[in-house]
Amino acid sequence: MNVGSMRSSILREQRAIQKMPRGFQNSSRPLRWLLVKRKPVPGAQREHIRIEIMADPKSAAVRALIFDLDGTLIDSKLDLIHSVNAMLCEMKRPQLAADTISGYIGHGAPQLVARAMGGAAKEEELKQALQFFLGYYEEHKMDNTSPYPSVPETLAQLSNIPMAVLTNKPERISVRILKSLGLAKYFRVIYGGNSFDSKKPNPFGANKILREFGIAADEALIVGDSEVDVQTARNAGTRAAAVNYGFGVHDRAAHPADIYLDHFADLADVLGNHAAG
Repeated sequence: MNVGSMRSSILREQRAIQKMPRGFQNSSRPLRWLLVKRKPVPGAQREHIRIEIMADPKSAAVRALIFDLDGTLIDSKLDLIHSVNAMLCEMKRPQLAADTISGYIGHGAPQLVARAMGGAAKEEELKQALQFFLGYYEEHKMDNTSPYPSVPETLAQLSNIPMAVLTNKPERISVRILKSLGLAKYFRVIYGGNSFDSKKPNPFGANKILREFGIAADEALIVGDSEVDVQTARNAGTRAAAVNYGFGVHDRAAHPADIYLDHFADLADVLGNHAAG
């Protein structure tokens, strides 16, 4: 397909989306949206994204959003890496590569520290290492951390929908980071990895949020960057959206999401009239 034909195809797809009957979009049998990356158009300045629309009678309108934190709302990767390596230095252990550490993120601080310390670490060493890590990270959590592009604007745009944060990061640090970034005001609740006896992918936290919101599972969407978030959605019976820009580990063949987002701002476009306030 030449450049002209491909651009024409994209325009036809966009017009088709715009022409969808509003009544059908808001019906009790709403649409399921899936973002698919299109191959780059030669000579184009950026990659095009095509939105495929499929009727899904099993889907309900989105009435609640549950977000992961690290790698989804905020880019905290560098501060976490620095904190882990500072902990390893304190414990007289060799430092790890950034990619290795980022692959450990997403299961909570105790598991992050344990994996960084290695399988031979003793229980007392792990306690000491975790205590140092949490203290160091508390002091340096905002050194480089910032929201991903368009996160504040998109959250404001979606503020008519009940929203929550469900992260495996400790709750107090999570709240402080979100307050520092001016994002906490958008969420009715913020739960962390120490808020309950279990962490994601256990569905307890998601189920508690849904009960508090008075929302059915099939009316909620969990948005995250890792397979842990997709597993949480599956376990809780919600739908799952995965961002393509995060740093969490995600085997997409084993744990496919319902929606893939290249940019956080795409969430508002994907929801469109399918969100119910």
